[in-house]
Amino acid sequence: MDMLTHAADRCIRRALGFAGLAIGTVMLSLSFDIVLALRSGGDMLALTALVLLIIAWRAGDTNPRDSETWALFRAMQPDATARIAKPEAKRMLSTALRRRLLWHAERVGLGALAIWALMGLTMLMSALFASPGF
Repeated sequence: MDMLTHAADRCIRRALGFAGLAIGTVMLSLSFDIVLALRSGGDMLALTALVLLIIAWRAGDTNPRDSETWALFRAMQPDATARIAKPEAKRMLSTALRRRLLWHAERVGLGALAIWALMGLTMLMSALFASPGF
């Protein structure tokens, strides 16, 4: 089970790395307006957390032998996958994947809240220190 959790983490983190690259690129392109960049980054992180929650909810509906996590697990432990029956594999994979997806969704959601808080602080600072008359 530990190797299956490790395989699930690697698949999820690779996908989140690409999502983070896309979010960072959008935020960098909007850096002329820091509030807009932070708001769009927080919104996209919240959307990423929502997608992770939806995938976790549907984790038990897929065939485990067709998933990327199972392929990685099979590459890491080829002898163990042949001994696991299909119902047992489905239960093991859905449990490990759901647990890890929820863990990652929680962290991404906290990141969205932190960026939104930074956006609010930036808006407050710009309102307090704005030069009048210009």
